[in-house]
Amino acid sequence: MSDLHTAISACRLCAARFAATRTRHTPRPVVWFDPAARLLIASQAPGLRVHEAGVPFWDRSGDRLRHWLGVDKDTFYDRSRIAILPNSFCFPGYDANGSDLPPPRLCSETWHSRAMASMPNLRLKLVIGGHAQKWHLGTRRPVTEVVQDWRAAPEGVIPLPHPSWRNTGWLKRNPWFEADLVPELQRRVREVLAG
Repeated sequence: MSDLHTAISACRLCAARFAATRTRHTPRPVVWFDPAARLLIASQAPGLRVHEAGVPFWDRSGDRLRHWLGVDKDTFYDRSRIAILPNSFCFPGYDANGSDLPPPRLCSETWHSRAMASMPNLRLKLVIGGHAQKWHLGTRRPVTEVVQDWRAAPEGVIPLPHPSWRNTGWLKRNPWFEADLVPELQRRVREVLAG
């Protein structure tokens, strides 16, 4: 596992791509998984604050996600319990208008099968946001439809919207999410982490 972590942490495959973004940043892979993990957070890509901190969900999105899961920071950042595997280990940067760029597929294509194979104890996979849902679930459906159909997801999978502050309006328009899905999510997370 340490060899895989070292290889991902040293990855510079997207250096030229990131240098050409508005942020002109260098790669800084945020690697956060362990073979013992039982819960996987399959996310999209680190944001700028995570890029700077080197810690996943080290922002308001993380606060909201921890609230949804019903876990504290110590539990959330215990790699032996919770793995965080984004589509891109690095912050993709901003476009000319200041919008987030999508996670480069090259990252997933290069690292994901090895990372997933290194975690044999996973019992629950939370698939967060459209990019992660396309990759992990093979769907092109809108996030709202995928999340609304959470009961029909494959065994051991719960699709979620991104916990970004940008989705506050979505949460207000979809009160069923916090009323129905979040309690079940918290129950499943407790069950997986306790077992």
